[in-house]
Amino acid sequence: MKLLPLLLATLLASLSPAHAADKVRVSSFATILTEIAEQVGGDRVAVTAHVKPGVDPHEYEPKPADLKIVSNAQLILLTAKHMEGYVSKLKESTGTKGALVEVGDGFASLKMKAENDPNRTVEDPHWWHSVANVEKATRIVRDELIKADPADKDTFTANASKYLDKLTALEKWTRLKVAELPRDKRKLVTSHDAFQYFAHDYGFTIYAIEGVTTEDQPSSKKVAELISTIKSQGVKAIFLESIENPKVLKEITRESGAKVGGTLYADGLGEGDASTYEGMFKHNVNTIVDALK
Repeated sequence: MKLLPLLLATLLASLSPAHAADKVRVSSFATILTEIAEQVGGDRVAVTAHVKPGVDPHEYEPKPADLKIVSNAQLILLTAKHMEGYVSKLKESTGTKGALVEVGDGFASLKMKAENDPNRTVEDPHWWHSVANVEKATRIVRDELIKADPADKDTFTANASKYLDKLTALEKWTRLKVAELPRDKRKLVTSHDAFQYFAHDYGFTIYAIEGVTTEDQPSSKKVAELISTIKSQGVKAIFLESIENPKVLKEITRESGAKVGGTLYADGLGEGDASTYEGMFKHNVNTIVDALK
């Protein structure tokens, strides 16, 4: 008979709101959005990271297993700004009833000339290289989680506030670090054109070897022009990327006399110290400033 009270207590606990409410099922197709969802959602979300650190998001394609998970998700998070060319596939193949949110469409885009067609402009999808944009993305994810689970509004709001405080501190640190570099030294040569938001916020000029995607290969004419520019502008360093390092980089460093300044994370989070947004961003800023000073 002593077991009866214990059984009743267990049954009541299982029926309480804390136990009855399932976690919000989130599918994320960007490493930055995975972190935001986990930080804002806390223990009230179950996040599936479809795009892992070190995977090139420009070339990623969802597999049948991914589509199956998405079909059961309540919230699907995408970078947007034409980063994911498979949005229609997610919509058509899964028949999901979840909210498909193209987060990057929630704020303004930077536009640039297309690599192979100077008369056409394209959106830069690498919006996370602006801390201000990540702050906006955090608020968007917070609001979407609240829509999916109104009962946990206070939890999502509090978690988002803590994460936003970290981003505010990161922005202050970045501006102090960048201030160490004179404005005439803020010239950044990278593998592909992924740092325009960073350049916009912190006063850099970008000279990219490739275009906005890693598939945009440079012509021999562009390589020659870039070598000439590096020499005339007195650019000290050229930066590799954690995912994409074009073969022409060796030729450019040899011909221009610039050194390799280090490796940057252009398309998302990495491993180790770069496995968080703060860690990735600080790594990039430190690498750039210290190499160009």
